[in-house]
Amino acid sequence: MRSDLSGGFEIGPVRVPNRLVLAPMAGVTDVIFRAFCEHLGAGLVFTEMVSSLGLIYSNRQSQGILEIAPDEHPVGVQIFGSSPEAMARAALLVRDAGPDFIDINMGCPVPKVVKNREGCALMLEPLRAQEIIKAVRQASGLPVTVKMRKGWDEEKTNAVEFALACQEAGVSALTVHGRTRAQFYSGKADWAIIARVKEIVRVPVIGNGDVWRAEDVLSMLDLTGCDAVMIARGCLGNPWIFEQAAGLLSGKTVAMPGAGDRIRMALLHLNLVVARTGERAGVPSMRKHIAWYLKGLPGHARVRDAINTARSAADVERVLLEFEGSFGESAR
Repeated sequence: MRSDLSGGFEIGPVRVPNRLVLAPMAGVTDVIFRAFCEHLGAGLVFTEMVSSLGLIYSNRQSQGILEIAPDEHPVGVQIFGSSPEAMARAALLVRDAGPDFIDINMGCPVPKVVKNREGCALMLEPLRAQEIIKAVRQASGLPVTVKMRKGWDEEKTNAVEFALACQEAGVSALTVHGRTRAQFYSGKADWAIIARVKEIVRVPVIGNGDVWRAEDVLSMLDLTGCDAVMIARGCLGNPWIFEQAAGLLSGKTVAMPGAGDRIRMALLHLNLVVARTGERAGVPSMRKHIAWYLKGLPGHARVRDAINTARSAADVERVLLEFEGSFGESAR
């Protein structure tokens, strides 16, 4: 294993203090969840993916995604679109939000995205992808990165060629998800393709895919030689994975969170979201997060069902406190 695993890396002029990256995830990586992950050890975080057209037409939800806390750095805003002109206009709006760089999504597999020649569909159009990268760079003046996949399908695994095209267009870093678009999020991620991209490009490469435990971070770094590891579904309900991975990278062992830790984090998360968005929006949006926090605890299914029918934050809090009490002193 390499000896420099605890160090950081650079995205253009931006210094990232360690090798742990929080993935952009729709409906998950808002300013509150990002703060949790940063506090627990993530060296770099991303906003949720935001539509270039949504920003241009002042969509309220799209504009909300651009919220960045004053002390939240380094942070990247991820945008998507198919028009170089629209992406350039959106980049100006993103720049005003104060991120350290702009990430362009060229890996999203969702049908409603790719049917518009956006997301992973851009891997089928490398020349258009290059035009978008150049337009965003010129308009924003910020470093630009790209998130991509192994390819469209097993017959079109063009990650290496596409990465070189992105580098030629001036990206400052690349994130490579080791699945094809055809796989969506199923099957096994191909870490070998991450290694191949890393071998061929000069810019930093962030590896992504099948990082479920802190130990997977070390394995990916070791097996691919990538500069950093992006954690996505592995941190849902478990932002402590960053703390655990940071410990392993520095040669320390960090204890797993207990039932009390997980329930109290759910309560804290609930209160912060409700304070930010209000009860009407906050309670429904927290149901999935609370289910992730409690997953695997004895009796969690019953509690999840109770929370899914709760109408108020007070009702959710009562259910969680009763659940915490069922663990007695072990939850303290």
